Amino acid sequence: MRATEGEDEPITAPKEPKVDSTLAKGLSILEKLAGSNSSMGVTELAKSLDLTKSNTFRLLQSLTALGYVKHNPDKTYAATLKTWQVGRALLDNLNLRELAAPEMKHLSQETGEAIYLAVPENLQVVYIDKLDSPKPIRSWNPIGGSAPLHCVGTGKAILAQNYAALRPQVSGQLTRHTDLSLTNLADLDADVEETLRRGFAYDRGEFRERILSFGAAITLPTGEAIAALGVSLPDVNMPQKGADWLGSLVAHAAQSISAKVGRT
Repeated sequence: MRATEGEDEPITAPKEPKVDSTLAKGLSILEKLAGSNSSMGVTELAKSLDLTKSNTFRLLQSLTALGYVKHNPDKTYAATLKTWQVGRALLDNLNLRELAAPEMKHLSQETGEAIYLAVPENLQVVYIDKLDSPKPIRSWNPIGGSAPLHCVGTGKAILAQNYAALRPQVSGQLTRHTDLSLTNLADLDADVEETLRRGFAYDRGEFRERILSFGAAITLPTGEAIAALGVSLPDVNMPQKGADWLGSLVAHAAQSISAKVGRT
């Protein structure tokens, strides 16, 4: 029956977009492998995702042919770096400097110290933005400068967040820069555990003598660290509120940026 003038037209709920089930299953397999610390077999994958073994095997063959998954000699499967490359291309188009600007400004105003935004590059961090301290005695690094992951606050924050993947790579690469540098894996393991417990990394002068730095990871919704925010200062500038105060400020700011990254 047609509605007459003055009568309300019936409201039709918008249709939910149709999701291709095969594509959805393939992506769930890829996400599972990318988030796993070890390779997985067909049976394990099928059980964890509530799929049939035949369906899982067929989808793995397609993902392997496309280069997103590799088939290991022990008959297990693992995600390849192609997944990372796709994510990296997305990050290259993500303006982290713009997203982080308000939090960096707030940290600068609160602390009066040098504020850095850094991204990982191999086993180092590269500083892509900074706000200098106005104090006469201050920390200073150039944009484009770099430092080892295991020595500075921003690097240690990224390292801790991505430790399962990075630990084998840093083993044997723990170079000494000061007497406080972490140069053996046992000490690094303990430091990473402490960083994750308190929510921020603390460099006690491990890259440059008497220069302290605090860092917190900026993460994707998956938990992977893609960058870090940090504050750096000479030890003579340590505020009375102490290291926990500085670290919590950095951690809160990094969490705010991570939330914006997740919405982008």
